[in-house]
This record gives sequence, structure tokens and C-alpha cells, in this order.
Amino acid sequence: MDITTLDPARPVLIAGPTASGKSGLALRIAEEQGGVIVNADALQVFANWRVLTARPSKADEARAPHALYGHVPWDGDYSVGHWLREVAPLLRVGARPIIVGGTGLYFTALTEGLAEIPATPPEIRAEADRRRAAEGHAALLAELDAQTRARVDTLNPMRVQRAWEVLRATGRGLAAWQDDTGPALLPLDRAQALVLEAGRDWLAERIDRRFDMMLAEGALEEARANLAHWDPALLSMKAIGAPELIAHLKGEMTLEEARAAAQAASRQYAKRQRTWFRSKMRAWRWIAAG
Repeated sequence: MDITTLDPARPVLIAGPTASGKSGLALRIAEEQGGVIVNADALQVFANWRVLTARPSKADEARAPHALYGHVPWDGDYSVGHWLREVAPLLRVGARPIIVGGTGLYFTALTEGLAEIPATPPEIRAEADRRRAAEGHAALLAELDAQTRARVDTLNPMRVQRAWEVLRATGRGLAAWQDDTGPALLPLDRAQALVLEAGRDWLAERIDRRFDMMLAEGALEEARANLAHWDPALLSMKAIGAPELIAHLKGEMTLEEARAAAQAASRQYAKRQRTWFRSKMRAWRWIAAG
């Protein structure tokens, strides 16, 4: 895109599916106009993955200021509420923020507000983990109130589980909590909001090629470093490709099988992202990726 069309005094939001070139665009904007690049990806916050989550390289981080990347420990808890609390001071002081990522919920919460939902008690989280593992997320989905079921991303097991946990812990549906949402930190009319639009076949090729590049750059070694404390229930272990590489390291599949499964999982994730963006970000400025 022509970066000169952007106002260098106003915050920039860049959303897009995985492998669409978001980070590269953010870096170009930061270098040409100034600003601090702020992470809006739920997995790039974790310290135990760099290669597999496509976090900016150390070389890229040296080219422009970056914030909220790799600062949460592998066993840490993190949510959209945590992210908003960390973003808030970045909006008040310092350089113009260039907020970039693929977690649509972060952007929605930032520009539309977030309900103040009480934290989920550990015993309810454990119950939800057990049920989702044993019965699948469809069982949890079936128990949601109709209003929440109509809003939640039914293809995303973690979103369904979160909605179930809220209902179980508070006796009130997630949709009802959302309807009591407070004011937005950064209303859409105060930002320059961009969505990268990528064709399915173009993106699929990019995803497959990028995962091969990840393997060449040490993704398997990164997975090996996480093997000793591997726990699929931890948020950091939801990194796309991590379960497949761990399965290979455990001798449960060949590297080629793990590679193909991880690439397929990445393509499915991109499909969910594109669906979210089309549904929630119609008022954003859509630009062609690549």
C-alpha cells in the first residue's frame, strides 16, 4: 500500500490472517513514519515461542521499537483483559502506536470495549478442560444460552470453552456480559484501521512455504525446548504447529506427517481469521495483501 496516505499523527491498526504480511507492513510504516509496533497476537506474547509464532526477529526488532512481544512466561495466564491493560499506557504516552496482529478479539475489544467479566475459578477451568477433552467443544456449546451461542465463534474450541466457563462461574451468559461493555480504549474513528485481504490459494501457498521456513530456522528445536514441560492445556501451548511437532518428538508421527498436519492446521486457522474479519471488521479499510 501507499504509506503516504496514512496520517503519521494517528494510531494505526493492522489486522490480517496468518502469513499475510502484517508484520512487514507494520515495520515499513514504523520506519517511514515513526511509531512503536504493538503486538495484537495472542500467541506472540509468550516467551517460549519465537520461530513457531512468527514473532518479529531480533533483527526486525532492532529496526523499530516493539512492545508486548514474548513477555509472558510459558506457564503464564493471559487474556484480552490482560492485553488491554498493557495497551492502555501505550495509547496515552510516547510514540504513535502501530498495533498489528491476527487476534480479532483483541481489536474488537480495543475499538468497541470489553465487558468486565470476573476471572474463572481454577476448578471451573479444570472442569471445562476435562469436558472439552472427553466430549469435545460441541458438548459445551450445547449448554450455552441461546444469545451467547448465536454470537460465539462455534468453530473455535477455546472461545466456546471460555463462554461456557463464564456461564458456569457467574450464572450469566457471555452475551449478557458483553452487552454491559464499557467504553472503548481506542474508538475506530480515532484510528486508521486496516485489514489485509488475502486470497485463499495465495495465502495457503504462503502458509505452507512459511512453515517450511520455520522448520529451517529452528522450529523443531524450539519445540524440543518445550517438550519437558509440555501441557496442552496451557495457553502458550496452543501455538499453531506445536502439538504436531511435539507429537513427532514423542515418536507419534513422522516429521513429514507433522509438517503436513501443521500446515493444514495453519490453513484452518487462517480460514477462521478471515471469517472473523469479514464478520466484525466491515467498517475497516480493506487492502490487498502482498
